[in-house]
Amino acid sequence: MTRLVYFAWVRERIGKGEEEIDLPSSIATVADLLNHLKTLGEEYEAALQYPDVIRVALDMEHVEHDEPIAGAREIGIFPPMTGG
Repeated sequence: MTRLVYFAWVRERIGKGEEEIDLPSSIATVADLLNHLKTLGEEYEAALQYPDVIRVALDMEHVEHDEPIAGAREIGIFPPMTGG
């Protein structure tokens, strides 16, 4: 099981703050994960419709979309951050 944590408007659009899911073995990278999540329902598709702007952290460390997710205990998914 992989723990996914959603933040800000990603959380609002999906309708939950976190969940644990079993990922198919074909999901190897962050990009694979985002594409897979979009197939889980309209709310996921709406939240992840522009994957290029989605930021991801594996075990609290920001990574690029080509990063392998193997071994990650927690995956955070959130919109771009702004300064302030």
